[in-house]
Amino acid sequence: MEHTPPPFFKRGPAPLVRLAFFASLSVALLVLDARFRYADGLRQALMLAAQPLQEFAALPGELAGRIAGYFSSQTQLQDENAALRRQLVEASLSVQRLQAALAGSEQLRRLAGAAERRGDRGTAAEILYSARDPYARRVIIDRGTQHGVRAGSPVVDEIGVVGQVTRTYSGASEVTLLVDKDQAIPVQVARNGLRAVAFGSGVSGMLELRFMAANAEIEAGDRLVTSGLDGVYPPGLAVASVTRIERDAANSFARILCQPAAGVERGRFVLVLSAEARAAPYPEEATTGSERDTRTGKVRRARKKAADGA
Repeated sequence: MEHTPPPFFKRGPAPLVRLAFFASLSVALLVLDARFRYADGLRQALMLAAQPLQEFAALPGELAGRIAGYFSSQTQLQDENAALRRQLVEASLSVQRLQAALAGSEQLRRLAGAAERRGDRGTAAEILYSARDPYARRVIIDRGTQHGVRAGSPVVDEIGVVGQVTRTYSGASEVTLLVDKDQAIPVQVARNGLRAVAFGSGVSGMLELRFMAANAEIEAGDRLVTSGLDGVYPPGLAVASVTRIERDAANSFARILCQPAAGVERGRFVLVLSAEARAAPYPEEATTGSERDTRTGKVRRARKKAADGA
């Protein structure tokens, strides 16, 4: 009695045989396809059928790339926006510096023109900063003793009087402005020549004509110029304009307020005039002939005594 294995355990051709068969079949198909193009239609059909699957499989990667590109472009735009804002600020600062330089150049040109018209000689200076005392109206300029600036020198701009040098250093000087409470300047009304003295009022930035009679011939709008009587300020420089006059019958003096003409609160450049005395010398006292002879004799005796002692 023969025993045959059940169909489930029936063995077919050997694995090596099957491998050789399928390898030969594959090579034959490749050769036929390469030579006769039999499988082109099948290949195209399979590609069309697999295209939706490929697109669906590539969708997550494409979506991730788009998201990364979006955030990358946003970051790039923000960086470019920040760079443009920085360039705008730098350009704005450059324009402001240029405008300040042009304004300073224009003021220097006006200052030089005004000094040339008046025939004033002096040293051009730049205002560095204001003094630290808030109650003192003083500024510091960049010219000092090494530049020929001396204490007492008047300081003017292209319009009129600014103040006076009150303290000097080697490379800088302190200028007390015209409106300082300790400053006073002799003036006269340009319209009629009436003389007065203008005093600074301090913080208010105004000038005041004190001890003027209530019936003095002065009106609002009158222009005040230096009289030159103090020997410091040359005559004819603009000082202020009368803005308000208060007359009271009960008082003997009027209260007269004036607005400074020069740029005591503005401007950047000033002109420091020489501090030479501008007042005329005092005339010699008239003496009689006997007094003149007596003085001459005394001088001769003093010289002879000094020569004998030598």
